Amino acid sequence: VQLTGVSSHGLSWYPEYVTADSIKALRDNWGINVIRLAMYTSDYNGYCVAGEEIQSVLKDNIDEAVTAATENDMYVIIDWHILNDGNPNEYKSQAIQFFGEIVRKYEDNENVIYEICNEPNGDTTWEDIKKYANEVIPVIRNVDEDALILVGTPSYSSDLDSVLEAPLDFDNIMYTYHFYAGTHKSSARNSLTNALDAGLPVFISEYGLVSADGYGTV
Repeated sequence: VQLTGVSSHGLSWYPEYVTADSIKALRDNWGINVIRLAMYTSDYNGYCVAGEEIQSVLKDNIDEAVTAATENDMYVIIDWHILNDGNPNEYKSQAIQFFGEIVRKYEDNENVIYEICNEPNGDTTWEDIKKYANEVIPVIRNVDEDALILVGTPSYSSDLDSVLEAPLDFDNIMYTYHFYAGTHKSSARNSLTNALDAGLPVFISEYGLVSADGYGTV
């Protein structure tokens, strides 16, 4: 199976791009078979800072998208999109609550992939991420033993070397790597190749043709 698709912008910014009509159009016109739902945690009406009303809206957006992806025979990634919060442990209790609720809702869906932390950054270490993952992953595993779970890596999901030294002790886990061609060159490609050669399961949950900040020329 090869998954090729797109990641949304933040659901709070542009929910219209993950509606049933949009997802069907992306499948029909672009041929995608996976869509990633980027639900920000702290930025701009993020799930952890905007209150219960916004949380309810975001979960409704996710539900419409999961239903549409399922009806269109696609995979869907539910992305706990940390960014400016940096360390996933900052909102760990909210993540545990969220994934506990979401996995029970979609435990019968075979097409849902759970991405538990988008881009750990700043001084966040792999040990910090492991601490978080070791508490969040069992919440999903206790309900769905087989779901694929994606785990972010340090330095905006660009450090696979740290993971190689001490991977998580769970089955059916993949580690995310983000690659933007305007910023990341041969050394980044070599890091990915080395990790794959060493047997590390890696998932590219973000890729772009511009700079890593979203700007610059193609």
